[in-house]
Amino acid sequence: MRRRASKQRVTASVPAGADVLEAAWVTALLALATTAILLVLAPPLAWWIARTRSKWRAPVEALTALPLVLPPTVMGFYLLIAMARSGPLGGLADAIFGAPLAFTFAGLVLGSMIYSLPFVTGPLTSAFRGTDAQLLEAAASLGTAPMPRFLRLVLPLHRKALVAAAVLGFAHTVGEFGIVLMIGGNIPGETRVLSIALFDRVETLDYAGAHAIAGGLLAFSLLVLTFTYRWLRP
Repeated sequence: MRRRASKQRVTASVPAGADVLEAAWVTALLALATTAILLVLAPPLAWWIARTRSKWRAPVEALTALPLVLPPTVMGFYLLIAMARSGPLGGLADAIFGAPLAFTFAGLVLGSMIYSLPFVTGPLTSAFRGTDAQLLEAAASLGTAPMPRFLRLVLPLHRKALVAAAVLGFAHTVGEFGIVLMIGGNIPGETRVLSIALFDRVETLDYAGAHAIAGGLLAFSLLVLTFTYRWLRP
C-alpha cells in the first residue's frame, strides 16, 4: 500500500499530459530497441525454420510461436520469476550489473523480444520458404559461402518481408500490456508505457484521457496494418 501511494503521489505531481508524453517516449524507446535486436536475431532463426529438415524444426517453431496463443500474464509470470534476484536471469544480471532484471527497462526489452518474436519471424519464415532454390545453387556454385549468400542475396531479395516484419514487431511492442505490467510494473519514466498509462486513466475514471490514449493507439494500429498490407502487395 505504501508503494502504491508513493506512485500515486509521483503521478499527481506530474502536470496533466506530461505523464502521457513520458510514457510515449518510453514506449518508443522500448519498441525501437526490441525491433532493432529482433531484426538481428530473427532472420537467421526464420531462415533455419524455413529451410531445415531437422527433427527439431517443429518444436523450435512451436516455441517461437508460443506467444501467439499463450496469455501474456502467463508468460509474464514465468519471466518475472526468471528475472527476479533469485531467478536464473535475474541472478546472472545481479552478479554482473548489481541489479536483477525485474522492474527495469532492460527487463522490459528482454520480455518484449520474446513476446514479439513471432510477429517478426512469421513474415520472414513465409518469405524465406519461397526463395528460389536455383538462385541459391547458382550462388553456391560461384563459391559464395552460406553467410555471405544469406546476407547479400537472401535478405535483399526479401526486403519487403523485412520491412513488414520490422513494422509488425514495432507495432506489437507498442501495444503490449500484460507482459509489461507483470515484469515492469508501473514506474514513471522507466517502465510505464502507453498501455499502462491508459490503464491508469481508466482506473482513476479519467475517461477523457483514456479516450485520447486509446484513440491514438487505435489510429496507429490501423495505419501500421494499412501500410503493411500495401507494402506486401505484389
